[in-house]
Amino acid sequence: MTVAKGRPWGEPGPLPEGAVVVRTDAEAGAVLEAARRRQAPFPALGLLGGDLCRTLGGTGDEARLRSPAAVRYPVDVGEALVDGVVRLFVAHLVARSRGWGRAFVAMNAQWRGPWNLGPRAHPGDGLLDTYDARLGPRDRVLVNRRLALGAHLPHPGVAERRTAALQVDLGRPLGLELDGRPAGRARVLSLRARPGALTVVV
Repeated sequence: MTVAKGRPWGEPGPLPEGAVVVRTDAEAGAVLEAARRRQAPFPALGLLGGDLCRTLGGTGDEARLRSPAAVRYPVDVGEALVDGVVRLFVAHLVARSRGWGRAFVAMNAQWRGPWNLGPRAHPGDGLLDTYDARLGPRDRVLVNRRLALGAHLPHPGVAERRTAALQVDLGRPLGLELDGRPAGRARVLSLRARPGALTVVV
């Protein structure tokens, strides 16, 4: 179920039986990819850290996850087809050059480390917030100064799009990360959001 205006999102509830506790987005993504390889349902995840956890207001308190104070959320999962292989992510996909002059980002969470990279991204709206950037050295400095506050947008060098699915040709292979996990290099990406595919607890 995706979030909608005027409709509550999330409900009180501790970790269900069979849930997996993770401390990073990379751990969360690895759990989902392992389940997909086994053709098994995604287990619910208890979040103790990472950018998705921060976006949802998680505290990092494991005892809370097992208490009545815990909250369960249905969240989207990002899916990327990279060189014919399906890869999953819970928080973000980043394809970039070394100096970030050329970058493509798909955000399911609001944060990437200290950067408020997707200030309008919501992990339960059925959409990915994407940013296709071509920035010269001066613009990179200006954008970098504003990233922590999410004040880097709009920018003429960054094309924004909110979408459930898209295909993008980056023009040349760029280094790829999924939830902070290195994933080789890619030039063409096919992306989609899987709405409400995962239950997380914070």
